[in-house]
Amino acid sequence: QVQLVESGGGLVQAGGSLRLSCAASGRTFSTYTMGWFRQAPGKEREFVARISQNGGITYYTDSVKGRFTISRDNAKNTVFLQVNSLKPEDTAVYYCAARSRYSSTYDFWGQGTHVTVSS
Repeated sequence: QVQLVESGGGLVQAGGSLRLSCAASGRTFSTYTMGWFRQAPGKEREFVARISQNGGITYYTDSVKGRFTISRDNAKNTVFLQVNSLKPEDTAVYYCAARSRYSSTYDFWGQGTHVTVSS
C-alpha cells in the first residue's frame, strides 16, 4: 500500500508559478512510476505528466510541455510538479498517482490539491 498526500496548490495569477509536492508513505516508493493528473471543473480527469522509477524518463501531455516539470526525490519519497507560466485553463484539482511495475494502471491516488489561476 502507498499513501499519497499532495500539497502546494493555491491561487495564482496567470503567468505565475507553483511547485506541487506529493509525499508518499512506504519503503517501496522507488519502485513506482509516478504520475500527475488533473481534473478541471466539469471535465474528466486528464493525464499531465509521469516519471519513471529512477527519474530518468519523463513524459508530458502536449498542453504542458515546456511549462511543467516533473521530478522526484526517492530518498525523500516525494514527487514534484513545477508548474510555470500558468494559464487560467490550468485551473484544476491536481492529483498524484503511483503505478507499480506490475500494473498497467495507476493503483494509488492522493486526495488532490487545488490550483486556481486567475486571469
